[in-house]
Amino acid sequence: MRRRILLVEDEPGLRRTVKDLFVNSGYTVDAVADGAEGQRQAEADNFDLIVLDVMLPSRSGFEVAKNLRKKGIHTPILMLTARTELNNKVQGLKVGADDYLTKPFEAPELLARVEALLRRSSVGARKKLKTFEFHGIHVDFNKAELSKNGTAVALSERECRLLQHLIESDGEVVTRDELLQEVWGYSEAPMTRTVDVHIAWLRQKVEEDPANPRFIVTVHGQGYRFSGD
Repeated sequence: MRRRILLVEDEPGLRRTVKDLFVNSGYTVDAVADGAEGQRQAEADNFDLIVLDVMLPSRSGFEVAKNLRKKGIHTPILMLTARTELNNKVQGLKVGADDYLTKPFEAPELLARVEALLRRSSVGARKKLKTFEFHGIHVDFNKAELSKNGTAVALSERECRLLQHLIESDGEVVTRDELLQEVWGYSEAPMTRTVDVHIAWLRQKVEEDPANPRFIVTVHGQGYRFSGD
């Protein structure tokens, strides 16, 4: 089923461009130009994600997000802002936004943020895996234990959580920023090669040929994807 996005953006050219981008990426999109109308639609209908500009006619994005959360609407919100000051970003997160993106932005980054939020909400909504098996490998996530063809392989807790998150993402690409936030617990992803290093260690333990990985695949320019096929 196609994921449904509510886009609230008052600038006509950007609204049209972003809507086309989402539609061409397989999403169903409702687009409005007014904060009050955006809030009304979000309250009246079911969306998988809300992309919400900060500066809007009649009601700011901050007000819309705050009002939706007060009404018990927990749809993921990605805020768009032309402002770069830290306090505005913090304010957006405090009123209930899940992520923010500063204008101007590139299309791939916007899509990556959208995909990450949709994946995070769907993963959070389903039961966490306790164990998983693929191609002679058995992982017990509760015990942080891995065996390969019946032989125990040492697995750190961080490696276990990293592998679990990749597997639970159900074949979708997971960005480095998402992994740093979900596995390492960073509120803002720093510039670091921590993810790449841990991925390399993990490949040494699960891949037959770590230099040509079959299960933990690099998607260049985006992140990583688990393939159990």
